[in-house]
Amino acid sequence: MRKLLRADELADRPERWTVEARTVLGRGAISDFRDDAVRTPSGQVMRRQYTSHPGAVGVVAWNDDDQLAVVRQYRHPVGFVMVEPPAGLLDHAGEDPLEAARRELAEEAGLAAGRWRVLVDAMTTPGATQETLRMFLATDLSPAPAPVGFTPEGEEAEMDVCWAARADLVDAIYAGRLQSPTMVAGLLALEAARLGGRLESLRRPDAPWPARENWRDGR
Repeated sequence: MRKLLRADELADRPERWTVEARTVLGRGAISDFRDDAVRTPSGQVMRRQYTSHPGAVGVVAWNDDDQLAVVRQYRHPVGFVMVEPPAGLLDHAGEDPLEAARRELAEEAGLAAGRWRVLVDAMTTPGATQETLRMFLATDLSPAPAPVGFTPEGEEAEMDVCWAARADLVDAIYAGRLQSPTMVAGLLALEAARLGGRLESLRRPDAPWPARENWRDGR
């Protein structure tokens, strides 16, 4: 019979197996593509290829009319214009995630929030990339100017900023029409918290983020 995990055992555990050798197969503006020779606890050596990543934040910005601020942004690798929450990269290794989220909300949606909470943390594709993602819930929204010096470039210059009803977004996710991981993770986390009475017990915006600590340790 398989073991039934106790509630206190339900946690991802940081662990690092020994890297015998690392080859950088390609360098990019944001990420590198790496090939690691990794020694397993049993002594075998396996090779794993993956993409480095600085991490990202996303913002579920929810207004008093039960609507969310969304953007429609072209994503070249998949060839789709995707409906997504405001989101962006952590600009440097030590950047505070909440400050990054505030920046992205102002840059992409022209909004500020009076209240911030953590909705959910995720590792988007742990078998292929180092990307860690923190989704925030932002409420008590108000208009805000773009940060000083910000100029939209590339996809952001072509981006549409819109509002959408929360219920319509949930329906679109379940119908398979919305597939962005920030949208799916953020909206379904909001629904679970809303329906489960967890909104007031969500983590504070500066809550520990173990994945980021592990990322720094393993760089």
